[in-house]
Amino acid sequence: MTGRRDRFPTLRQAGGISGFCKRKESEYDSFGAGHSTTSISAVQGMSIAKSMLNKRRNNCIAVIGDGAITGGMAYEAMNSAGYLKNRMIVILNDNGQVSLPTGTQSAGGTRPASQLSTYTSKLLVSNEFQSVRDVLKNINQLLPSEALQDVNKRIDEYARGIISGGTLFEELGFYYVGPVDGHDMENMVGILETLRDSDSNKPVLLHVKTEKGHGYPPAMAAADKMHGVGKFDIATGVQYKPKTKPVAPSMTSIFANALIEEAREDPTVVAITAAMPGGTGLDIFGRRFPKRTFDVGIAEQHAVTMAAGMACEGLKPFCCIYSTFLQRGYDSVVHDIAVQNLPVRIIMDRAGLVGNDGPTHHGCYDLAYLGCIPQLIIMAPSDELELKNMIRTVRYYDDGPTCLRYPRGSGYGVEKLKGLFGYSDEEINATEPTILPMGKGRIVRKSTRDAVDRANRVCILSLGTRLHEALVAANDIEATDSDVAVTVADARFMKPLDIDLIRELASENSVMVTIEEGSIGGFGDHVLHFLTLDGLMDEGNLKFRPMVLPDQYFEAATQFEQYDLAGLNASHIKGTILRLAQKIQVPVPQES
Repeated sequence: MTGRRDRFPTLRQAGGISGFCKRKESEYDSFGAGHSTTSISAVQGMSIAKSMLNKRRNNCIAVIGDGAITGGMAYEAMNSAGYLKNRMIVILNDNGQVSLPTGTQSAGGTRPASQLSTYTSKLLVSNEFQSVRDVLKNINQLLPSEALQDVNKRIDEYARGIISGGTLFEELGFYYVGPVDGHDMENMVGILETLRDSDSNKPVLLHVKTEKGHGYPPAMAAADKMHGVGKFDIATGVQYKPKTKPVAPSMTSIFANALIEEAREDPTVVAITAAMPGGTGLDIFGRRFPKRTFDVGIAEQHAVTMAAGMACEGLKPFCCIYSTFLQRGYDSVVHDIAVQNLPVRIIMDRAGLVGNDGPTHHGCYDLAYLGCIPQLIIMAPSDELELKNMIRTVRYYDDGPTCLRYPRGSGYGVEKLKGLFGYSDEEINATEPTILPMGKGRIVRKSTRDAVDRANRVCILSLGTRLHEALVAANDIEATDSDVAVTVADARFMKPLDIDLIRELASENSVMVTIEEGSIGGFGDHVLHFLTLDGLMDEGNLKFRPMVLPDQYFEAATQFEQYDLAGLNASHIKGTILRLAQKIQVPVPQES
């Protein structure tokens, strides 16, 4: 219908079509999407604009799921719409599923995370309900006066409220229609045509009951696995997997299993998520500790402040939210956690570039938007062992809030941990994680080229999993350039900075390169700020370069392709170092 069928095989691939609504991609994508709960607000703005500009047609329709409507922004918009009384139609697509289902229980109730979802699941089109409405309609036609008809209309609305619960929306100023069977197309088209042709300016909420995957048995049987899919076999629903299996579990599952171990030892450890138990690994944790797992629906601001309340009373809350979704809870992080210095453990999955979900889902900005907040400790593991150590570290830290970020994807596996990262068998096979000294980094690769003078000595200070690429680049440089020495350090923490480590690196090297999976304004800027204030840049004998994600949006592609485009893979690190060490001659423009 939108003219994109021939491009559908390119979905969520480099140069392909987006997995979400995108205004610049199609005129039929009237508003961009990616995160949830925005449709009613956007449509209200469109309706107001059409009215003010005297546009002939004003049929603005918002479609919102029962997951998205759990977000507070939806109710803010409905409250405003009821007050402003602008013409708009809201279609509530109610399929009883809030984002990623797990089937687990929680202390807050059954697994749709939203009480509203449980509430609307009771709004069935019963025979009794239909007969009451039909009788009232028939009586209404026989009543002699408009006054009596108005009374009967009120009775009809009251009956709908008792039987269907429509008054929840009507008290917000909407005319409630439904629930109706969303798969009965003949009935649905008739209802929509009637609403379209109505002259009423009162906002309408059409409650549609549907079944996710309706008509396609594989999706009906596995709505979680078919929530957002790559390529799959149409006949069976089996998704195609890469031929090469990952050498290690995902960072998400490593986090979940490590948190289970912490919770097994400490009954005050609890976990909170905002409708993403599968995405954050809390489905795994929830199966082991169902009464200590809380899914609040798509309501990140509420999740953060609820975690703060738990911390006030002595629990150890791990608030697990995608980096990109934590943006919606930013005000709560500042006022409800940081200002009060409460020991909430903020866990940010999907930090950095995330691949085919595209620009709405990248976790590019957390280092910048959290780094400016006082009293936050911010850390990023370089590998799976460091992730386990950091989980243990934040569990035991009760003096204030901590933020732990890690990327989408797998760990590195034993072979790389022992080879490239240099871990010993004892470290890899340790039965207990290590509590890290707060704000202390480590030197991972110390160059053994003692004869090289300082002018050709380079250090890389990495935060996060770009450490792997930094080590690859360092080894490659020393294998091909005999007079360049490269030391690689893992900062571990952005706040507090390890200033002793930075001073040591600055004194021994003429070039310092920082690298991170974040935007401008993050780790590199904090390091440069310290170097400047500490006077380490004054003498002019230290070259400094931050390697960050460039100031642009990255469309869908593989993570490797995105980091290549961002200039943060090993080859780019190598090129940056060689240019700074003057091993690559950069042409000097000639005067005309």
